[in-house]
Amino acid sequence: MRFSVFIFSNRFACAMICVTINRKVTTMIIEIDFNSDEAIYVQLTNQIIMGIASSRLHEGDSLPSVRQLADSIGINMHTVNKAYSLLRQEGYITIDRRRGAVIAVDMDKLKAMEEMKQVMQVMIARGLCKSVGRDEVHELVDQVFDEFGIV
Repeated sequence: MRFSVFIFSNRFACAMICVTINRKVTTMIIEIDFNSDEAIYVQLTNQIIMGIASSRLHEGDSLPSVRQLADSIGINMHTVNKAYSLLRQEGYITIDRRRGAVIAVDMDKLKAMEEMKQVMQVMIARGLCKSVGRDEVHELVDQVFDEFGIV
């Protein structure tokens, strides 16, 4: 595995993670906004989930160690550890003594669907309050799927 960091400003830190599995290199850029109201561990968690959803990270890929990722991004190790713990609790990774944090999406599909439904209910209610219609929601969902390259 290779890790490198590119800091563009005092506001953002970007880390490029290159994971090699069976001679196949996977690259993912993690972008952290230090001025965001969203906690850094939440940003990191969401970036890794987006990497899984977009197929940049795959089942069995090892993530950087807590220390490596913290050093690459320039954040505290406890912040990375908190993100990894949350990802483990939510069923996106497992912690292996030899390989460290490993992508292992074991979430039950029905449970995932129920969680999505709960989040979508709130988002759709917000949209309805702003006069967003059914067709606009469908179009937006299609756009999001297109961004992930899902047909």
